[in-house]
Amino acid sequence: MSKNNLATVAIPASSIEFLNQLKANNTRDWFNAHKDEFVAEQTHIEEFASALLGILNLTDVIETPSGKKSLYRIYRDTRFSKDKTPYKSHWSGSFKRATKQRRGGYYFHIEKGNSFVAGGFWAPSPADMKLIREDIAFDGTPLRKIIGSKEFVANFGTLKGEQLATAPKGFAKDDPEIDLLRYKQFLLVRKFEDKEVLDPGFLQQAGETFAAMRPFFDYMSAVLTGDANGETD
Repeated sequence: MSKNNLATVAIPASSIEFLNQLKANNTRDWFNAHKDEFVAEQTHIEEFASALLGILNLTDVIETPSGKKSLYRIYRDTRFSKDKTPYKSHWSGSFKRATKQRRGGYYFHIEKGNSFVAGGFWAPSPADMKLIREDIAFDGTPLRKIIGSKEFVANFGTLKGEQLATAPKGFAKDDPEIDLLRYKQFLLVRKFEDKEVLDPGFLQQAGETFAAMRPFFDYMSAVLTGDANGETD
């Protein structure tokens, strides 16, 4: 798909309307009776995801092989949840960056009144968290420069994610970087209104939002894959 053709891919209003109907009739009987509609609407989302993958691959290297493979299943895992409704009321998908030197992941979420594009580190391993915190404690300036930049603030506002209530083990409560050291997740989130999601320009906006994550991803990749001399593994 060419760059010019990417601009023609849009999410139709019917795809969000189907979610509204599913949310109001969240039963297996209703879903099975409307399975053809589901398949048709999911095809639109697959086309959007494929186009978004095409945009991502213009500036990054993505391991996810196709837009279809990026999508999460509509079926909910209810085994450990009090909510036993069988289906999700949103479309979503994620893209994994290729090779261990490229850290961070991209995610999109389409839902009436709750659509957003996001990325970052949802659940860093203990080893990765240790490296991140040690780098921040040594010098938090590089990270502060990134999250304080005009582009970052315009797209994401602030760095988001769960935080510890106090200092992490091994770090002082009065450490000058304590506000950053308390993070358990490192998330970049940009919300979109329904009218923005349905606009033909949404695809390009989503792609530009993902591109705005790159300075943060590059910083994290260097921290997590570099050696003491700053060389990658």
